[in-house]
Amino acid sequence: MATSVEYIAFVCDQINEVGDIRSKKMFGEYMIYVNDKPILLVCNSTVYVKCLDCISEQMKDAETDSPYTGAKVHYILDIENKDLSKEVILALEKVIPIPKPKKKKVR
Repeated sequence: MATSVEYIAFVCDQINEVGDIRSKKMFGEYMIYVNDKPILLVCNSTVYVKCLDCISEQMKDAETDSPYTGAKVHYILDIENKDLSKEVILALEKVIPIPKPKKKKVR
């Protein structure tokens, strides 16, 4: 089941205090950017974050799963827990870089 626009609006509203938030639809699902950094992956109305050391303590009790076939295992973030979500996102925002712009192909 694909993620709805309404669910993305809910996710963005839950984290609106952490910085500049935007979402981008990708392959039928969504990436949530915080300050231009890809922080949250939302697939099938489930919010995923990368399994990184900087959040291992906060996410020690979280479930893990792959957001899609072939993907690495991610933590599942309880987006309804605003305090946890804010803490995790702020920690990730410190270590995740802004993606480099893609070079245009010359034909």
